[in-house]
Amino acid sequence: MHKLRLIAPTRAPSKNAHASMVELLGCSIVAGQYPVGSSLPPEPALCESFGVSRTVVRESIKSLVAKGLLVTGPKLGTRVLPEDQWNWFDPDVVAWLSQKRLSADFLRDLQELRRIVEPAAIRLAAERATPEALKAIEIAYAGMKNAVENGGDYVSHDLRFHQGLLLASGNRLLVQMSKALGALLRTSFEISTAKKNGPAQSLFMHRDVLDAVAAHHPDRAEAAILRLIDGAKQDIESVLASRRRIPNIGRPASHLRAH
Repeated sequence: MHKLRLIAPTRAPSKNAHASMVELLGCSIVAGQYPVGSSLPPEPALCESFGVSRTVVRESIKSLVAKGLLVTGPKLGTRVLPEDQWNWFDPDVVAWLSQKRLSADFLRDLQELRRIVEPAAIRLAAERATPEALKAIEIAYAGMKNAVENGGDYVSHDLRFHQGLLLASGNRLLVQMSKALGALLRTSFEISTAKKNGPAQSLFMHRDVLDAVAAHHPDRAEAAILRLIDGAKQDIESVLASRRRIPNIGRPASHLRAH
C-alpha cells in the first residue's frame, strides 16, 4: 500500500467547504495525482491542508466513496479504486474526467450507449407523450433555435430537449436515467457545438425528432433520432481524428455567437 505526500488544494475552499473539498480531491484522484491503490493522507493532514474540520473531511470522503473513487475500511485506510469501479454516470466524475481529457474509448462507449437507450425511449415517447411533455420539448427546441439565430447557450437547451424526450417516455427508470445521462450527453453536445455550423446543421434533425414524436409515429421518431445520434458520432470521430481538445464540461456551457 503506497503512502503519498499530501497534494495541496489548487485554490481556496468556497463558502461550501464540503463541496469544495469533494471537487478538489476528486479532481486530484481523477487526474492521477493519487494512483490506483494508493492511500490518502490521514485526516489531520487533510484538515490542515484544506483548512476544514474533521467532519468536513469525513463527509467529503463519504461522497467520494459513493462516487466509486475511494474505498475505506479497518486496517485498509482510504484507498483509490481503479477506474472501472468509478461511477461513470455521476456528473461530477464525468466533469472531472473531461478536465484531464476524455479518452476515445469513453466517447465511443457513450455513443454506443446513446444508440441503445435513446431509440427505444423515443419510441415510447412517440406512443405516450402528453401535451405537457411535448410543450416542454418544444420550449427546449425554441431555445436551441434562438441560440443558432441570435447566439447564446445552445448546449443547455439541447440537453433539456433530450432529457424531455426521455421524460416523455413515461418510464420511471428512463426518467431516472435521464438525470444520470446528463453529463454524458452534454459531452457529446459540446463537441457538436464546437464544430463549425454544427448546431445549425443538427437543428433540422431535432425538428424531425420532435415532429415525429408529436405525431405519435414511433418508427419515424426512431429513424430520426438514429440520424441525430449517427451525426453526433461523426462529429466525435472528426474531433478525435484531428486531435483537437475535447471540451471541458466542468465549465459553463459554451455559447454560440450571434450572426
